[in-house]
Amino acid sequence: MTHALADSMFLAGKMRRRDGLLILIGASLIYICSSLLYNTTFFPSLVPGSDEIPPPETWQKSHRVKPAVLSPPASHQKVEKTEQKPIIDLGISRSVPETSLVAHAPGWTLYRNLYMSNGTLYIVSSKSHQAVFPEIRMMTSTGLLAENTPENIAAREPTDQEMQIITPEAAMKKWGANWEENERNRIRSIEGFTLLVNEPWQFLNHYYHFVAELLFGTWAFLYGVFNPNANFVKPDEAALWSMNATVPSFNLPHNGYLPPSLTRIIFMHATTEGWKDKPGFNSYFLRAAFPSLTVETSSDWEDRMNATAVQTRQRAWHFPLVLLSDRSAAFRGEACGARTQRIAAEAWEVMVRKRGIDVVGGWWNVLREAVMKYAGVKVPKDDGVPLSSEHNDVADPQILLPLPKDIVITYINRQGVRRHLIQEDHDGLVSALEQLVKRKKIEEGKEWVLRVVQPELLSKEEQIQLASETTIMLGVHGNGLTHLVFMKPNRYSSVIEIFYPDGFAHDYEWTARALGMRHFSIWNDTTFTYPNEPPWAAYPEGFQGTSIPVHGETVAKLIEDRLEGRLQF
Repeated sequence: MTHALADSMFLAGKMRRRDGLLILIGASLIYICSSLLYNTTFFPSLVPGSDEIPPPETWQKSHRVKPAVLSPPASHQKVEKTEQKPIIDLGISRSVPETSLVAHAPGWTLYRNLYMSNGTLYIVSSKSHQAVFPEIRMMTSTGLLAENTPENIAAREPTDQEMQIITPEAAMKKWGANWEENERNRIRSIEGFTLLVNEPWQFLNHYYHFVAELLFGTWAFLYGVFNPNANFVKPDEAALWSMNATVPSFNLPHNGYLPPSLTRIIFMHATTEGWKDKPGFNSYFLRAAFPSLTVETSSDWEDRMNATAVQTRQRAWHFPLVLLSDRSAAFRGEACGARTQRIAAEAWEVMVRKRGIDVVGGWWNVLREAVMKYAGVKVPKDDGVPLSSEHNDVADPQILLPLPKDIVITYINRQGVRRHLIQEDHDGLVSALEQLVKRKKIEEGKEWVLRVVQPELLSKEEQIQLASETTIMLGVHGNGLTHLVFMKPNRYSSVIEIFYPDGFAHDYEWTARALGMRHFSIWNDTTFTYPNEPPWAAYPEGFQGTSIPVHGETVAKLIEDRLEGRLQF
């Protein structure tokens, strides 16, 4: 364009040369500033052309940075250029990434590159590698409601509709592109880290089963898998799945080690109401512990199924990293099915054996303190220092924990709800506990604290506060004892559970021990503890009733002996 022509254009639009120059300078400044501030890692380049898919460790990585103090403004920092590693556009790849097994326990399986089409989960693996995968029935089930009948047990066995193992060639035949038509592969990636829950609402809508089984087992499994000590993944591989933590956040930083962040949880067989308990602790805990987590329910899963259920042109969803949790599959394992009836036990025991987690609850601190902080409860500064898994073989590792600074006995009073004590026995128990606390102060000057609480009359924040300060938690078998997950394990921390005589359940017994705390069972005036317990759960007539007996003096004596160090393994 000549200067004369340019001048004529400016004049035609009544714009002077100076105005055009100012516009040009302004646009240039905007471009330069946006280039300096824009983070290109959010949109990495796509490099087509190669049919071979590099291993995960060569993909673009992000590195976790401890978000303790906000960094100075960018203008005061030296910007260093780093090499941008490309990622592969799988939509035009001539092969499908094969599924790899990261870790497994019955009912808990972590995969890379799992696929779903029309509700069926697909493991894509070459025939020579298929033997590394566990038996399908140990990974998944039909997800039906569970009943203890031969017919129902058989109905929960998985079929080809639930899961299949196919070769990469078969996968390309199902979902691959027609290259002559210049198509892309008919696969879409569900980016991030997914927790896939294959169980119905039957147990999910209970506070204990949701928090102390599903989330408890999930965290034990993930914490252990991504702990380099367990040798499931390479030391720096967790960073591959971690979000960039340099962005300022209102969320309080966690103490210590963290596995990769979960992106979403999908309840395959539960509606929105199906995973929530009546008191509201399920959603409270989940949102507090995982504030960025996306929740999908059975209707969303049906949407994903329908989106791939095309007869002539099959499609699939791709999960880059997914943990599959399955209650029925966990019960096929020895730890859950034969000993504890707790699905989390399968995940916990594998990770303890691999030394991915410790046996005194240090691994649980991250979630416990996250919920406590959300509730406004002060977390002691030393909370994030777990006992090393090197002490897992100690006969009684609890003796290695510090002594409690204060002694707080919390009695969870269930007299206002179903399954509670005979009223006279409740009154006698409270009296015995009050006399114990009074005597210890008069005779020994000890400031033991007794709290008799009715959780249903307190806010969630008050309940979490009380539980977090508790040394001895006492109560009739019931949901309120789930609050033991907020207790900080110390040398004397214990849970005392009152059962109807001859009744027993592993719910709170196993969970307390998995956190490194002692558990004692009470049958009226008889006490027992692990390992001298009934081998199986028992629910005799009267177990769920309102006439459960207890001898108050027996309970008070047990508490005194425990706090005086006379009851050790």
